[in-house]
Amino acid sequence: MSAAQRLRDAACERILIFDGAFGTQIQNKGLVEADYRGDLDLARDQKGNNDLLAITRPDVVDEITRAYLAAGADMVSTNTFSANRISQADYAAEHLVADINRESARIARAAADDFQKQDGRPRFVAGAIGPTNKTLSLSPDVNDPGFREIDFDELKDVYRDQCAALIEGGVDFILIETIFDTLNAKAGIMAAKEAAREAGRDVPLMISMTLTDLSGRNLSGHTVEAFWHAVRHARPLTIGLNCSFGATQLRPHVQALSAIADTLILAYPNAGLPNELGAYDELPDETAAFVREWAELGLVNILGGCCGSSPAHIAAIAKAVAGISPRRVPGCPGGTRLAGLEPMTIAA
Repeated sequence: MSAAQRLRDAACERILIFDGAFGTQIQNKGLVEADYRGDLDLARDQKGNNDLLAITRPDVVDEITRAYLAAGADMVSTNTFSANRISQADYAAEHLVADINRESARIARAAADDFQKQDGRPRFVAGAIGPTNKTLSLSPDVNDPGFREIDFDELKDVYRDQCAALIEGGVDFILIETIFDTLNAKAGIMAAKEAAREAGRDVPLMISMTLTDLSGRNLSGHTVEAFWHAVRHARPLTIGLNCSFGATQLRPHVQALSAIADTLILAYPNAGLPNELGAYDELPDETAAFVREWAELGLVNILGGCCGSSPAHIAAIAKAVAGISPRRVPGCPGGTRLAGLEPMTIAA
């Protein structure tokens, strides 16, 4: 049975649990530049290059991953949000992209498999693809609206290299997350499909949008409804929202997406809004109480946390939604075939 079908079968029975933030957990470790750099000969300061830790301090990434699994996560993501050529260029580490993604995937895969062996409960790994700091839809130069720093094919190639290494490392799914530009997402979708075809594997997509204001639009101006119709052709395993705001502010937009999507809903909000110092103060039980309301309304199938969340937040969420029926979707007993069940293919 495919990983996608196993995930859907589990999602028919209960609300599944995703992991939480990596960045804030890494920050809490108090690492110094030498931890990030390791033995690598790199021209620039590496402090803050969290993705590189898969090579230089894999124990840190492994510890955080296992903490989320111990907290009750059914699925963990790879620590690869910025593990692409564009983002790694800031650290002069572009040549390490394949190694970073492959090793991060292997860390997550080994941890998930170990926990599954312990109790027999299926665990899954999502290869995380971040948005990069470039946009295909908007000009970074206010004096030249037609200017673009990057074109579609170049961004697709950047994503494809990342996807190929994640697939080689053993991920079950590709997660295109924190999408602020819908056209960027389309490049990611095509890249993931090409990488899956080249690998000869079925690697379903998970897609997660981020909003830039309370009107419910992303930076390229799409509402959640418009975004869904723009990416629905990819037949994603999950569609959802992450980052942006805390659960209170995100709720109406999760509700809007839940009403129209014919696949699983994955939502992972921030732990509230940041304070004046940029830190997140929302306690685990507070976040859990907010997302429990989502669950009671039948809005979600998978829940996790984004910025500021921790294993304690994930444990509280898991406890809060235990026993609540998941959002009803086609494909569960008595329903029809779910969107996204077909293998990912791309025309030659």
